[in-house]
Amino acid sequence: MNETQVEIEVLSSLSQVAAAEWDACACPEAAEGGRPEDPFTTHRFLKALEDSGSVGPGTGWEPRYLLARKAGTPIAAAPLYAKGHSQGEYIFDHNWAHAYERAGGRYYPKLQIAVPFTPATGRRFLVRPGHEALGQAALVEAAVRLAAENRLSSVHVTFCTGDEAAAGVEMGLLHRVSQQFHWENAGYPDFDAFLASLSSRKRKNIRKERATAQAFGGTIRQLTGDAIEPAHWDAFWHFYQDTGARKWGTPYLTRAFFDIAHETLADDILLVMAEQGGSPVAGALNMIGRRRLYGRYWGCTEDYPCLHFECCYYQAIDYAIDHGLETVEAGAQGSHKLARGYLPVPTHSLHWVADDGFREAIAQYLRAERAAVDEEIEVLTAYGPFRKTDMEDHT
Repeated sequence: MNETQVEIEVLSSLSQVAAAEWDACACPEAAEGGRPEDPFTTHRFLKALEDSGSVGPGTGWEPRYLLARKAGTPIAAAPLYAKGHSQGEYIFDHNWAHAYERAGGRYYPKLQIAVPFTPATGRRFLVRPGHEALGQAALVEAAVRLAAENRLSSVHVTFCTGDEAAAGVEMGLLHRVSQQFHWENAGYPDFDAFLASLSSRKRKNIRKERATAQAFGGTIRQLTGDAIEPAHWDAFWHFYQDTGARKWGTPYLTRAFFDIAHETLADDILLVMAEQGGSPVAGALNMIGRRRLYGRYWGCTEDYPCLHFECCYYQAIDYAIDHGLETVEAGAQGSHKLARGYLPVPTHSLHWVADDGFREAIAQYLRAERAAVDEEIEVLTAYGPFRKTDMEDHT
């Protein structure tokens, strides 16, 4: 790459770049008022994290956004953070940190190109169309240079696309493969058509779970845009706090994030609320992309049989079918999703490690891990819920 072609800015706040300039790289497809492919890398979403104090001083997520300009015009951007820990990433490197520090090194701070607290695949190198190779190379070089100049241990790019991973390997980065469970829309006209594609036993089980959930004694509503009211966020904050305290110890998002989301992100959000006597008792938050629905958070004040499956998985499938979405990403982990129509798919990340010896040790580990993940995906897919032949019972 000709270094004189591209100028790199390192920004400590998204207030230092106009939303239109960032989004011209992050979601150029939305320039005419359409929905972005990835709602998480938009200026409005990342700034909501920042303005709410969910990232920034004291959080271990210090913004160092990268912006690449050519002849003054932004051609690429990346959501880069200086990390003081490995929380909220969902691609786990705690063992790497422990090994590095046992050997006398200092693993933190490190650099992370990621959407905080968001295990959803999307572009991490936000390159304006027509500048793909130049833009990604400029961002990778800038991140590595920033780490090297500050004597940081590593740079990590998590939940990038497969194409980005392939390009990163060509640039000398290490490639890690993990897995998630996604539901794919095969052009189903309705939920019953999806059920018809399953084996008889799985089909009956889902019908039973949906009937059980619907009998909880209330109603389930799908809310987006102006239909979401401040009172819904008051309720969901309680749900989120309860789940966050149990899963992570401390919730990642602040209360202010949901207030900002109400003002700037409502059209990007699908809120599934279960209400009893007019009061919310459980809810699931999803983000809406142009072709995908992203399941993010769930919580409840009381436990009802199968209500979690209904609000998080089946309502998401209903919405995807009704709105012609191709995929539902159900978030990190959870092999229980397999029986509910969500199949394993690979996810990708890239890594640069400063120390030569440590880098080679990680490279060997990642080669073995990729083979194990590939085998697990193959095995789980074979045990999936879908009919193996057209001869199976359709009852």
